[in-house]
Amino acid sequence: MGNILLGISGSIAAYKSADLANALTKEGHVVSVVMTKNACEFISPLTFETLTKQPVYTESFARNSGFDVEHIGLAKKANILVLAPATANLIGKIASGIADDLLTTTVMATKEKPILICPAMNTAMYENPIVQGNIEKLTSLGYLFAEPRESLLACGDLGKGALAEVETILQHIRRLL
Repeated sequence: MGNILLGISGSIAAYKSADLANALTKEGHVVSVVMTKNACEFISPLTFETLTKQPVYTESFARNSGFDVEHIGLAKKANILVLAPATANLIGKIASGIADDLLTTTVMATKEKPILICPAMNTAMYENPIVQGNIEKLTSLGYLFAEPRESLLACGDLGKGALAEVETILQHIRRLL
């Protein structure tokens, strides 16, 4: 089985990442989780620690981690990096080369391994030409995407932007491993 790094950004869809982490762990993968500060507003790191039996990483400069450059170590250890959910903000940062937190520095440190981005956002945000341009740019650079689905979104809008189904994301991961 593989070492999977699951990056979670600040979206209401973060709760679905718990199901993803649980399913991957049950399949025998070692799942390490990196959460942005905003992701921690939607779901607790303790949820992922309980499901994965692994520490959850939330800070770039954690003082209790021993001597390790965490973003480099996490990137080297992973067989695949999965960003689920990936907000418009996260996608924009990656497309612009911005590395200002543990998750984005880890993305920038990941090389020669698949990076699967699973967008989740409001339909208007997903359809925004800037977001679509960022997705096109990242696709041209070799980043992979699990398309969001059309659904009734948390904001009440109906449209494309809901996180891909967990099973769909799992199928992408299995294929990439």
